[in-house]
Amino acid sequence: MNAINRAAVIGAGTMGAGIAAHLANAGLDVVLLDVSADLAAAGLERQKKTGLMHPSLASRIITGSVGDDLELLADADWIVEAVAERVEVKRQLYAAIETVRKPGAIVSSNTSSLPLAQLTETVSAGFAEHFLVTHFFNPPRQMQLLELVSGPATRSDVAETIRRFADIHLGKGVIDCKDRPGFIANRIGCFWLAAAQNEALALGLSVEEADAVLGAPFGIPRTAAFGLLDLIGIDLVPQILESLQKALPAGDPIQAYEAGPAIIGGMIAAGRTGRKGGGGFYRMGADRKTLEVFDLATGAYHPAARPVPDSLAASGGDPAALMAHPARAGRYAARVMLKTMAYAAHLVPEIADDPAAVDAAMRLGYAWKQGPFELIDRCGAQWVAEALREIGEPVPALLSLAIERSGFYRLDAGELAVLQPNGPYTPMPEPSGVLTIAGLARRGEPVRMSGDHAALWDFGDGVGGIELRTKMNVLNAGALDALDELVAIAAERFAGLVIGSDGANFSVGADLGHILALAEAGNWSAAGYLIARGQSVMSAIKYAPIPIVGAVAGFALGGGCELLLHCAAIQAHAESQIGLVEPRVGLVPGWGGCKEMLLRAASARQIMRGPSAPAIAVFDLIGSATQSRSAHDARNIGFLRPDDGITMNRTRLLADAKARALSLAEGYRPPQAPALALSGPSGASALRNMLEAAQAAGTASPHDRLIGDELIKVLTGGADGDPLREMSEETVMNLEREAFIALLSTRESQDRIRHMIGTGKPLRN
Repeated sequence: MNAINRAAVIGAGTMGAGIAAHLANAGLDVVLLDVSADLAAAGLERQKKTGLMHPSLASRIITGSVGDDLELLADADWIVEAVAERVEVKRQLYAAIETVRKPGAIVSSNTSSLPLAQLTETVSAGFAEHFLVTHFFNPPRQMQLLELVSGPATRSDVAETIRRFADIHLGKGVIDCKDRPGFIANRIGCFWLAAAQNEALALGLSVEEADAVLGAPFGIPRTAAFGLLDLIGIDLVPQILESLQKALPAGDPIQAYEAGPAIIGGMIAAGRTGRKGGGGFYRMGADRKTLEVFDLATGAYHPAARPVPDSLAASGGDPAALMAHPARAGRYAARVMLKTMAYAAHLVPEIADDPAAVDAAMRLGYAWKQGPFELIDRCGAQWVAEALREIGEPVPALLSLAIERSGFYRLDAGELAVLQPNGPYTPMPEPSGVLTIAGLARRGEPVRMSGDHAALWDFGDGVGGIELRTKMNVLNAGALDALDELVAIAAERFAGLVIGSDGANFSVGADLGHILALAEAGNWSAAGYLIARGQSVMSAIKYAPIPIVGAVAGFALGGGCELLLHCAAIQAHAESQIGLVEPRVGLVPGWGGCKEMLLRAASARQIMRGPSAPAIAVFDLIGSATQSRSAHDARNIGFLRPDDGITMNRTRLLADAKARALSLAEGYRPPQAPALALSGPSGASALRNMLEAAQAAGTASPHDRLIGDELIKVLTGGADGDPLREMSEETVMNLEREAFIALLSTRESQDRIRHMIGTGKPLRN
């Protein structure tokens, strides 16, 4: 298998520059070329805000022009072509690449519409052996799907090199596709979008009604169809659909839909092209606060409503009940979703070998919670077939087979198996290096349940795993008790432990609703106990006799961040967002977060800057409620230590965390309790000067000032702080608890908590 250490991307548009940025995220040195060096440089500049996981990674990308700098491709192990979707342009570029490509270098195209066979008609045999299609989805950093198309000449080791690199180092779910128009995700997705807009117009649904119907009931993101059209670009969608229709035979069901209905043409002519054009089906009103929606009947905008059609309310979230409802919204759901399910069933094995590949492509590329075949199983294959007949649609042969065999998926000896088009079920074992709670649950039961709050699993090889089960893994009193109980059990049974789950988030922190209720009731003893209990649990994790690894993905905020900070090691998914954000709700970290960040800041480098340096660094971090944009960013901030690991592929996170726990287990000794030398009154004075300056500049509100004052007491040791006299962890945690309760007792902090619970946004008061 070839090693990939250097890469090149040709074409610095949205996709090309995004691919280059993500290759840099993976640690590669990258060359980015366009027709001019200025265009390449501009493409890189656009990626610095959201495409790169940390601004410093931009230094890995060299820009230039195809005309002057093509020789830079000579060192590339992988060359990605991302130029205009015109066959002749691509062929000419391949001829130029062939003059500089080193032996064994892989070349791939990011085409979304052109057949591989057509692209390689004029290339040499050696070039064709090392050529494939790698279709990234936009934006390349965030979207997990990579569609991989090999040609008849493509060497199997070349395809495996890209497949494995994209999986492990780019974090992609790689789906092998056949060389068919639209590949998998866009073939199904474009049909769904065409059906959604045309059927809405035919039935007279509003944009809001259509998106409400096609969103949550089917596990489809809130953008649903019309929001997605805005995101893609209303001007681009007709072109994409027309291109696909031209490439497909006359009898393909997508031909029944108009690629660009007249109203769409009018929107494009008026510059209403979606998000990039300042508005499309949705836009922000003149006040920049009110969401407005385009009226398909009148062509005017009106304030967006949140309609709940009777059929949607009556269905109770059941997609079959919704599609069976006789009202207009129910008929719309049936005409869009049933036809999409049938279309997918018609296309296997034309575009994919089995239903699992189609479902995975729609989950990864369109962020559906369930693909079309999973939705069929959810509704019942027999029911879907009968519903199709009721709307005059033929029943695909594959759907009839699923009725005979009782569905597209089943469990065989604890492993998920998928129905093949020729009749049998094929097992779908988890790939090597992948560990999921869902997979464990299919094969057995947890070692121990702690109420409904958490479960202890056996991860194998002497490692256990604690899965939090509260909503968004919130740390309420029950979750704290569960952690305490399960950590103690794990310490007796396992050599190492992982805290993590399959969920989107590690933990969003403490239960704000409960904390607010205690404050409103004036129950300060219970509030104080909750903080003390959390501190006790965090200490139990830190000083456990076995290594505990925090496997973080998504949000780890407030108390969730504090839980991580007390683990022996952290294995972080690359897109983790970590932060001690308590000031957003008028509080300071109360479960040891201040103490742990002080310990991290008190490195030799910080100490050399003076005794106040650690407190200043942590004050700046917590006072600003800094939240990382990625795991790379979290490492730069200090939430991750230099030896903490980063996993690019979310599905590999728990397995990587398990491996980290195993690496620490032999001869593990819990850390010795450290002492902290805090800066005392002199440090407090320096920090108060900073706080006063911020308030004078208008960047800190009066309540920010109060929060800052309480934070300063914690970070400098309060009245007993003295850089020449060390303090225990317990003393610092007592200061945290006092500051937390002092702030919680204020009306302003309670208002902040209440506002966050009600709106999901911070209140500045």
